[in-house]
Amino acid sequence: MPLRLFQSSGDLMADRRFEFARDLQLKGDLPAAADLLEQALELAPNFTSAWFTLGEIRSLLGERDKAIAAFRKSRESDPDDQHGAHLHLIRLGDAQLSEMPKAYVQALFDQYAPRFEHVLINDLGYRAPSLIFKAVLAARGAANKPALFKRAIDLGCGTGLAAAAFAKQVDHFTGIDLSPGMIKEARATELYAELEVADMIEGLRGKADASANLVVAADAFVYLSDLAPVLGEARRVLASGGVLAFTLETHGGSGIVLGEGLRYAHAAEYVRGAIARAGLKLLTLEAASPRIENNEPVRGLVIVAEKT
Repeated sequence: MPLRLFQSSGDLMADRRFEFARDLQLKGDLPAAADLLEQALELAPNFTSAWFTLGEIRSLLGERDKAIAAFRKSRESDPDDQHGAHLHLIRLGDAQLSEMPKAYVQALFDQYAPRFEHVLINDLGYRAPSLIFKAVLAARGAANKPALFKRAIDLGCGTGLAAAAFAKQVDHFTGIDLSPGMIKEARATELYAELEVADMIEGLRGKADASANLVVAADAFVYLSDLAPVLGEARRVLASGGVLAFTLETHGGSGIVLGEGLRYAHAAEYVRGAIARAGLKLLTLEAASPRIENNEPVRGLVIVAEKT
């Protein structure tokens, strides 16, 4: 995963204490690391990275109340919440399930961009784009329709892996991603006719009605809690007979949960309902693992829907 986000406190001594604390944390000496972080925070009370790291350590030590207090301080010192403290507060039961801070997602993938493909393909066995591609071909074949699309939109396009999978099937590809770093990597592939730095929903809102024949999202909706807004916009943007295809992470319960990896997992029945409420026809909903995490296949779904 990406390099750890660090925001300097502006105080050299506080930053050095933070560095020493991180070394101790990595070595497993969590109490000593926590002590050093508290020293750093005495020098720089608004040191976001120190508050966030202290929250992580307190959580690992089983000190829930202290972890919550530290994550709250991290969020207060950086209202944009680039570290994602709010997600940890959700996991700790101190905040309601809600959408991810956009600044967190952008910072996460800006750091990840230069080594995104290497890590995903070589370390995590990533196959979401190929799952979507095969599912779309199968669905179109079952309907006796060609799997050729004049205009396609790749939501959360990353470095362009989905566009590469569909390169021979699409005439005009538009990529949308919140991360400028990812867009830079995608531009280098020359697979896209257009690229935009935008939130997925905002990007779709800028598109005309019935202006696309295919919308894909490979492992992008795992960063959305409520799927209704993006499904509604995708339906509006699709022409009649157009296809929406995406992957999700899932779980054995009901509704939506925020997993340990800080990505949302959507239950299959929730997805069925969301597709129906969006006015789309569900063609495919199958269990399929998009990648490996902690040496285990991640539970996932591949979905294909159609605008009728």
